[in-house]
Amino acid sequence: MKTYLPSLLVVGLLTACSSENNAPTDSVKAEQVNNQQQSKSQLSESERLNQWFAAQYEKQLQLSPIYLTFLGRKDQYDKIDDVSAEEEQRQFELAGQAVAELKASFDYQKLTDEAKVSYDIWVYQYEQSVAGQPFKDNAYIFTQMQGIQSFVAQFLINFHKVDTESDMLAYNKRIGGISEAISTLLTRVQLQSKKGIRAPRFAYEGVIEQATNLITGKPFTDAEQDSALWADAKRKVAALVAAGTIEQSKADSLLAASKQALLTSFYPTYQSLVTWFESDISNTDKIAKGVASQPNGKDFYNYRLLSSTTTDLTAEQIHQIGLDEVARLTSEMQAIKTKVGFKGTLKEFFKFIKDDDQFYYPNTDEGRQGYITDTDTYLAFINEQLPKYFGILPKADLVVKRVEAFREQDGAAQHYHPGTADGSRPGVYYAHLSDMRSMPKNEMEAIAYHEGNPGHHMQVSIAQELTSVPLFRTQASFTAYSEGWGLYSELLAKEMGAYKSDYSDFGRLITEIWRAVRLVVDTGLHSKGWTEDQAIAYFKEKTPIAEEAVVSEVRRYLVMPGQATAYKIGMLKILELRSNAQKELGDKFDIKGFHDTILGGGAMPLAILERRVDTWVAQQNRSDKL
Repeated sequence: MKTYLPSLLVVGLLTACSSENNAPTDSVKAEQVNNQQQSKSQLSESERLNQWFAAQYEKQLQLSPIYLTFLGRKDQYDKIDDVSAEEEQRQFELAGQAVAELKASFDYQKLTDEAKVSYDIWVYQYEQSVAGQPFKDNAYIFTQMQGIQSFVAQFLINFHKVDTESDMLAYNKRIGGISEAISTLLTRVQLQSKKGIRAPRFAYEGVIEQATNLITGKPFTDAEQDSALWADAKRKVAALVAAGTIEQSKADSLLAASKQALLTSFYPTYQSLVTWFESDISNTDKIAKGVASQPNGKDFYNYRLLSSTTTDLTAEQIHQIGLDEVARLTSEMQAIKTKVGFKGTLKEFFKFIKDDDQFYYPNTDEGRQGYITDTDTYLAFINEQLPKYFGILPKADLVVKRVEAFREQDGAAQHYHPGTADGSRPGVYYAHLSDMRSMPKNEMEAIAYHEGNPGHHMQVSIAQELTSVPLFRTQASFTAYSEGWGLYSELLAKEMGAYKSDYSDFGRLITEIWRAVRLVVDTGLHSKGWTEDQAIAYFKEKTPIAEEAVVSEVRRYLVMPGQATAYKIGMLKILELRSNAQKELGDKFDIKGFHDTILGGGAMPLAILERRVDTWVAQQNRSDKL
C-alpha cells in the first residue's frame, strides 16, 4: 500500500497514498522564469500551457507547508497547514477559478497528445473535487489508519530535516502549529458527531491508543523512556552539536524551547483529544457498520468507488468481479496444492500454511531483522532483472524499515513512503513487525515486490523524476493506477524469475486473492449491509491470512470505504491493456516500451491511461510502416 498524507492536510494537492516526491530546484525555477519572459508568439500552445501549469501548481504548493516539506523543500518550514473547513472551501473555489482560466485561455485542439493528457488530468482532479462536495462531512478525520494524531509525529521525525539552528527553531514552532491543527480537526469531528457521523468504535480505540502513546514518557510523564517527539528533538539537536553547527549552550536553549512547546501546547491538546474520544466512544456502534448507514451514506460510497477506481463501475459490478476473481484464483491455488503433494483439502492446506513454524520468523528481534534482511535479498535479485523489462529505471534508493513503535500495529499492512527525486531522502518500505506470526515468509516476496521494485518505489520514483511533463503530473496520485501497478508488479515479478519456491508462488496467489476478496468484502460492507463479523468470516474462508491481519484489513475497509477496490480493478485494466497491445502489435510488441508507456507519464485515471497506451500502439504501427 502506498501511503499519502491525510487529505485534510493537503487539500487540492493529493488526490488519493499510499502513494504518496520532489520540488523544482533553483535552476529549474530560474529556467521557468526565463521561459515565462519569452514572447508568447515564440511558444507553441503546449509550451504556453506547461508554463501555466508550472505557475498554477506552485500556487497550490504554497498552500500546504506540510506538503512542501514532504517534497524536500524548506519553504514555510515553520508552518503547518490551515485545516479549517473555511480554508478547504477557499481552496476548492481557487481550483475552480483555475480550471475556468485553463478552459478560457488554451485551445485544446492545438495541444500535443502529452499536453492534452496534462490538460485532462488537471480538469479531472477538479471534477472529482466537485463530485465530492456533497460528502465533505462523510469522510472520517481521525481513525486508526490515517489520522493526523499519529501522522504529525511521523512527519516531524521523518520529514522535517534539521540541518541548521533555524531548522530546529522551525521544528519547535511547528509543534505549536500541530497542536492548533489537532484542535481545529477535533472541532470538525465534534460537528460531524452531531450529524450522526462517527468512525467505528475500534477506530476510536486506535486514536486513543496512538494519541496516548505520543504523550507517554518524558517530558510528559515520570517514565524512564523519552516520548517519541522528545527523543527526536534531542537526537536532532545532538546531531547539530556533533556537526559543529551549534554550541552546547545553544543546544540547551533549543531543547528548552522544544520541551516548553511539548508541555504547554502539544500535551494539553492531545489530552483534550483523548478526553473527547473517551467521552464519545459510548455513542459509537458496538458492531461496526458500513458507511451506507450514515446520512447520505449510499451516495457517498458510490462517490468513493468512482474516486478510488476512476471508473463508473457500480458496487454490484465490482462485487461480481470480486466473486469471479476469487473463484479463478482458488483454482490456481488448488493446482499448487496438488503440485507440492499435499493430500488434504485446500482448507487443510490453508491451515498447514497458517500453523507450520517453517513459514514464520521467530517473534524476536533476530526474527524481525531476518525479515528485513531477506526482503533486501529478494529486492536485490529483482533489481538485477529490471533492465530486461524497463527502459526507464528509478534513480532513487529504497530502504526497508520497521514501522515506528508509536504507530506499529499487529498485522497491519506493509506500506511505502516516497523519497525525494534529488536522493536526499530514499523511498521507504515500512513493515509492521510487532507480531511476526502475522508476517508469513511465503507472502513476503510478493509484498516486497508490490511495495518496492518493480512496484510502488519504481512507479513513484520514475514519476517524480520525470522532466517531460509538468511538475503537477509528477506528484499526481490515482489509487487505481498506483495500486493497480503494485498488484500487477507482484505477477510481473514471477515473469522476472522470482518465487523460486512453490510456497512463495502460493504466497503470491494469497496476496492476489486477498485483493480479490477486497472487492467482495468492501462492497459487502458498504452496499450490502454486511457486518464486520460477516466480512471477517468470508475473508477467513477464502484465504489463509492470519486472523490479526484479517481483522486489521476489514477494519481498514470500514474506515476507508472504496479504497481497497482500486487494487484489483487497476491491475485488471493494466493486464487488459497489455493483452490488447500484444494482440495488436504481435511480434512488434516490446515489454520495455509497454512498461515505459505505463510509467512514463506519471499517475492518471484509467481511461486516460488507456488512451495513452492506444497512442503508443498506434505509434508502433506507424513506425513499422515507415
